[in-house]
Amino acid sequence: MAKLLSYISLAVIITFGLFAFMASLISSDSVNITPPLPSIIIEVAQVPEDSKIALIDKVKLEPPTPPEPMPKSDVTPVVANDAPTLTYQSAPVTFTGKDSTFKQYKGMGDKEARPIVRVNPSYPMDAMRKGTEGWVKLAFDINKVGKVVNISVIDSQPKRIFDKAARHALRKWKYQAKSVDGEAVYQKARTVQLDFSMEQQS
Repeated sequence: MAKLLSYISLAVIITFGLFAFMASLISSDSVNITPPLPSIIIEVAQVPEDSKIALIDKVKLEPPTPPEPMPKSDVTPVVANDAPTLTYQSAPVTFTGKDSTFKQYKGMGDKEARPIVRVNPSYPMDAMRKGTEGWVKLAFDINKVGKVVNISVIDSQPKRIFDKAARHALRKWKYQAKSVDGEAVYQKARTVQLDFSMEQQS
């Protein structure tokens, strides 16, 4: 019986102790409250507004004024007035013995080469626009048919401005070839000077 009372007393003490402990927990102010995390700021980039389109009036371009046409240079071949003259002399004929032979002697004299066609050179357009004048001295040969060949420039003023035009014009000249004992011969080392003057073009 004594043991039972001791057990009951111990149980009552433990029960009251538990109730006291629970009461102390409820009445305690030491409750740790976790502070809230700071708010995260999210920046949103704003797209700028579209700029207004400026309308530009279309500029009407006028076509450039065409340059004035350059005067044409009409070059007319100059033919010598004195036409070539031919003289004929009868050649003596001799017959000798049984074996007769026929001999014809040349009866025409010697003649120097004479120009029968002269072509004026064309004035270079660039030199004409600048008003440049000058001359070209050329050397050439005359073949047996009166054609001008082997043309070369000896000197010119100004240099290389009129050379091409002078050579081109001289190539068109025609001559009555030089003759020796009535036969045309090749003639070398002839010279001529072609002048380029604005006064002649006007």
